[in-house]
Amino acid sequence: MKSILSFFLIFLCICVNNRVFGQEETQLLIIGGGASGTSAGIQASRMGVKTVILEETPWLGGMITAAGVSAIDGNHHIPSGIWGEFREKLYEYYGGPSAVNTGWVSNTLFEPSVGNRIFQDWIKQEQNLKVHFEVLWQNAVFESDSWTVSYLEKGKKKIIKAKMLIDATELGDVMASLGYKYYVGMDSQDRFGETFAPSQANDIVQDLTYVVVLKDYGIGTDKTIPKPKGYDPEIFACACNHADPISFDSPQNDCQKMLNYGKLPNGKYMINWPNCGNDLYMNIVEMSQKDRDMALEEAKLHSLRFIYYIQNELGYKHLGLADDEFPTKDQLPFIPYHRESRRVASESMFTLPYVLSPYNQEKPYYRTGIAVGDYTIDHHHKMNPNAPEIDFIKIRVPSYNIPLGSLIPKGSTHFIVAEKSIGVSNIVNGASRLQPVVLGIGQAAGALAGTAILNEQNLQEVKIRNVQENLLVKNAYLMPFRDIDANHPHFLSIQKIGATGILKGFGVPYKWANQTWFYPEREISEFELVEGLRPLYSQYAQYWDASGERLTLGRFLDILKVVRPELIENDIKLIWKNQNLSGTPAATTFLDRLSVAVLLDSILDPFSIPVDFNGLPSKP
Repeated sequence: MKSILSFFLIFLCICVNNRVFGQEETQLLIIGGGASGTSAGIQASRMGVKTVILEETPWLGGMITAAGVSAIDGNHHIPSGIWGEFREKLYEYYGGPSAVNTGWVSNTLFEPSVGNRIFQDWIKQEQNLKVHFEVLWQNAVFESDSWTVSYLEKGKKKIIKAKMLIDATELGDVMASLGYKYYVGMDSQDRFGETFAPSQANDIVQDLTYVVVLKDYGIGTDKTIPKPKGYDPEIFACACNHADPISFDSPQNDCQKMLNYGKLPNGKYMINWPNCGNDLYMNIVEMSQKDRDMALEEAKLHSLRFIYYIQNELGYKHLGLADDEFPTKDQLPFIPYHRESRRVASESMFTLPYVLSPYNQEKPYYRTGIAVGDYTIDHHHKMNPNAPEIDFIKIRVPSYNIPLGSLIPKGSTHFIVAEKSIGVSNIVNGASRLQPVVLGIGQAAGALAGTAILNEQNLQEVKIRNVQENLLVKNAYLMPFRDIDANHPHFLSIQKIGATGILKGFGVPYKWANQTWFYPEREISEFELVEGLRPLYSQYAQYWDASGERLTLGRFLDILKVVRPELIENDIKLIWKNQNLSGTPAATTFLDRLSVAVLLDSILDPFSIPVDFNGLPSKP
């Protein structure tokens, strides 16, 4: 009996030491419950993948909520996927689009606490998704096709195992710990061939901001905070000189307009002011967590000094720290707003040429698109006089899509990078860092992981078109076409044909919301169609002759019969009817881009042709 008891005790000790008891297992683990981590979790969960998120704060949403940046930049006309769903929930809560169009920096502004509440309620509906709040991850090890990750919860070490891992941290900390190659700071011109970049690389990142939310307590109320240590009003003396919504260079002195920049619903103001405001240069990327925390105290102080300036010097004493937003001791956000992170060396490095002219590159990355953005390239470097000047005004870009390969570190098989740590250049990060884009990046990361897990593949084996299809069914955009939204009856066909490059979009650099148009009603020429088909059907190229004449249904049939000899005119007419295309199909009918896209999708299904990380056709 004693020997049996001794054996049991020894076995119990071994089990405890090896973490058999209390060890959690899941299919997908996401470290970071920020904008991309939350989005990734929702997407993967909807695909039926058991998913766990580890989040260091008690909130979800990261920069959108926990950092207080609750004024959405860009993607107003391309509400892709989860970003579009989130916006609809805001409309429902506040009472429509006009109710959140309160400040001039954005079309969509909201209280951070409301955004968090939306995300919290959202994940409760996802049966396959679980979140551990207020935990700190410690290390991650990959062995035998699975991850073992340790984390601290209330001071106790815990273990979780997963098939796939996503780094959705604010600064790419997991990726760095695993030894993947990455970049920090400004790239040189030679690194990615960007002529706008400085001649020499450096480690200078964008200014960060500790956002503050003020609340209007009513005229006559004095909510002035104690004078912060190191306060100098001269630092903020020019804050109101750049308060024109058209140009930051306006000489007018309008302090109320400065505040209205981030005016939120319910009498609140998001203070995230870049000009003589609360931006601060501080590079904490490679610091330890302890050193980061110490450094960020200065960032908090800098923001509080600006608040004291607004209250004491400008006379807005009735605007005080909101007491119903962040449940923190200092009523400031849980985390700062990081505009820049480490940037991984990925399978597809998304650099400026691919944004400026996506259709004219040797590598057609646009075919692998998984997230879209339309905000201009925007960098904050005013608080660092040593930052080399880049004339961002001259970098005029159209809207764009991000390639799938930028989420995969070079050679990675079971590890995905999200948030602002994807494979982009420093310059392009100025556009890809914005909230709707990061939500889209997260959704794509979840779709990529989910596709790999469900098909029992590693990331190098995953079919890009399968990932894209899993995004399309959730109303996510692959192509940033402004004039064909997800409610359009032929949205899927146009997105798919756009992603093949057979019919290309027309990019327009436009102020702070760049554009790409599909122009569905525009007629096309025979030559335009054939030139679009040649790269995907190169084996038939010698049989195609095409003029610059307008494309008729009869000539369309002739061109497609080279690939599908059995095709007859009645086949096209039947598709025309079933797809409710407008007009009367006849041999002499001139075709527009919409009808060509729908017919191509139905007849040839060119989207099913596999492509590699470079966007080039690959073997099935």
